[in-house]
Amino acid sequence: MTRAARLAGILVPGKVYMRSINKVVTQCAAAGVVWALGAFAGAQEPAQHFSRPAQPFTQQPSQQSGQQTPVIKTEVGLVNIFATVRDKKKHIIPTLKQEDFKIFENEQEQKIAYFTAEKALPITLGLLIDTSGSEENRLPAEQEAATRFLNQVLRKGDEAMVISFGSDIDLLSDFTDDRAQLDRAIHKTRINAPQVSMTNPGPLPPESRTRGLRGTAFYDALWLACGEKLATEAGRKALVFITDAEDNGSKVRVEEAIEAAERTNTVVHILLVHDPGYGWRPDIAHKIADATGGLVIEVSSEKHLQEAFDQISEELRSEYTLGYYPTNSARDGTFRKIKVETTDKDMKVLARKGYYAPKDEGAPAGKD
Repeated sequence: MTRAARLAGILVPGKVYMRSINKVVTQCAAAGVVWALGAFAGAQEPAQHFSRPAQPFTQQPSQQSGQQTPVIKTEVGLVNIFATVRDKKKHIIPTLKQEDFKIFENEQEQKIAYFTAEKALPITLGLLIDTSGSEENRLPAEQEAATRFLNQVLRKGDEAMVISFGSDIDLLSDFTDDRAQLDRAIHKTRINAPQVSMTNPGPLPPESRTRGLRGTAFYDALWLACGEKLATEAGRKALVFITDAEDNGSKVRVEEAIEAAERTNTVVHILLVHDPGYGWRPDIAHKIADATGGLVIEVSSEKHLQEAFDQISEELRSEYTLGYYPTNSARDGTFRKIKVETTDKDMKVLARKGYYAPKDEGAPAGKD
């Protein structure tokens, strides 16, 4: 089944919706996140504004047929983990075998049922560019580096999307393997974080005006990219943010944004850029990346920006895929902590820190 077919009924071509997140999902531990998936334009140009919709749906596993080999295992109950391994000098180690790994769930060792070091597994990639006022001096360099990155990392079978976020979150290109389209989308990014006063609140809904000035919606961008775009995708999924990680305009909390990534098994990498005249949040960047198995790379110059993209590219192309059937087979919807180790304690494994167990309909909520 094609990507377009899998998204049929979710996208409504030819319409543009302003971002409007009116209700935050807060009952995560008890009932799980219910993704609210709304219509936004399927056309690639012009940019689309994300909308937090009225019709919720419960996330279902994506089904794909006719996919080229190799194929990531998707059996019911199998937990997939994507991991990279580095030595003391931070060099990628690409030659490990299944017996070199150990997996623990809630401190209980698990039996590895699936393993591959295959580098050709397709990637579904999102590039998210901060277009708030703090990025004005860096945006041209970010555009050029981002274009080179996508040209470098994308291979046959891969697809990418481009999103900008500031006071609004705009889909500049939907998933595609068209490099020219992605390049156009990257270069359409514009600084879009005007200083809006209480007397001129712009297109935000009335209930949001009590929050004061509109600002950067970093958490919302992560939540929406996972919940509206990646929730229907299977296989390797990654988001790469270019941002200072400062958020002063989102309606979801950082914990909910992280949960969105955890529930969709999305790795989040953050290129942390900082203009001295503005604030930045390296603590938030590390919190998000650490939970999802991603990297945070601080970028202080144009040269460092390209080096950071090179490092992310290497990371994406050097992942091991491991899978296991949990010894705890309860379908209680609880969060399970994951720890991946190698038999060589000097090696460092980068992998997600946990997952949410499936939950049978009507089953009582379990405890973490």
